[in-house]
Amino acid sequence: MPDNFAGRLLEWYDQHGRHDLPWHHNRNAYRVWVSEIMLQQTQVTTVIPYFNAFMRRFPDARALAEAPEDDVLSHWSGLGYYARARNLQKAAKTVMAEFGGEFPQDQDKLESLTGIGRSTAAAILTQAFGKRAAILDGNVKRVLARYHAVPGWPGQTSVLNRLWEYAEQHTPHDRVRDYTQAIMDLGAMVCTRTRPQCDSCPLQADCTAYARGEATLYPGSKPKKAKPEKTTWMVILEDSQGRIMLERRPPSGIWGGLWSLPELDPAFGADELQDACERKLGIACETPQLISGFRHTFSHYHLHIQPARLRVHGSHVVADSDNLRWLHRDEALTLGLPAPIRTLLTDAEQAALL
Repeated sequence: MPDNFAGRLLEWYDQHGRHDLPWHHNRNAYRVWVSEIMLQQTQVTTVIPYFNAFMRRFPDARALAEAPEDDVLSHWSGLGYYARARNLQKAAKTVMAEFGGEFPQDQDKLESLTGIGRSTAAAILTQAFGKRAAILDGNVKRVLARYHAVPGWPGQTSVLNRLWEYAEQHTPHDRVRDYTQAIMDLGAMVCTRTRPQCDSCPLQADCTAYARGEATLYPGSKPKKAKPEKTTWMVILEDSQGRIMLERRPPSGIWGGLWSLPELDPAFGADELQDACERKLGIACETPQLISGFRHTFSHYHLHIQPARLRVHGSHVVADSDNLRWLHRDEALTLGLPAPIRTLLTDAEQAALL
């Protein structure tokens, strides 16, 4: 059957699509790859300044591969999902070691790189090399799920496989680079998650969900689970030189590899923090000064953070190491910090305390 899905989409893109994004300039596989990883779970407007700063510091795979991890994480700080940054650097090292610094023009080889899945590999092939490959990011899933009224949550294998079939079916052999950008743009700008602008959509005439008046019912939602609530103490330890202690988190897990404030068991009462600091860190402290707590939400739980500031008695007894550092606040802010910790250390009220 003739399919004018791509033709209508390309006509719309020529008039209304995004043609001047930073990764469209000096286009190559490295720039496309970094943009695709940044755009996972993150909107274009948020990504643009991060992408530009990242390119200035790490203009190619070699620069990224050879950079200190702290530098990479610092340039990622605020984007969230920090495993993406660590995976970027790991993949860059592989590109240098196994592919001579050049990204392979092969789907399977691209997918062998850490952090690159089927859709990201296809985006690199189409955007950087002009090769035909079907993509299926979040925006594309939404467009196809509505157009074909595919029931169910795309996280389910059967639903995902069906969407991949449609993605392959609609991907044209000509202008594939423009097509992949067009379908992503349509999902981001018109076929939005809430309040889709169906009257402006070039696919409206035969969109099944629109015909049924059910556009917002597709794609199906992930089954909801109540997020668990967790609590932690975060201590701002200040030594006699006005420096604060930062602790590097483990390489895997939440905020993996980033620098953060030392944490203490939430079972401790405020009057037990001095003893807890001495037992865990070997540091004698003065009476804690509590700071307003706040909640930070992760993808799978809520974390209630209760900060407390404690001055260290005399000269601190814990030396700098690979995982502990004493830094002035301005120095600390140059490291890769989780967004809520950066906010805590830069908040005007807290800054006055420090």
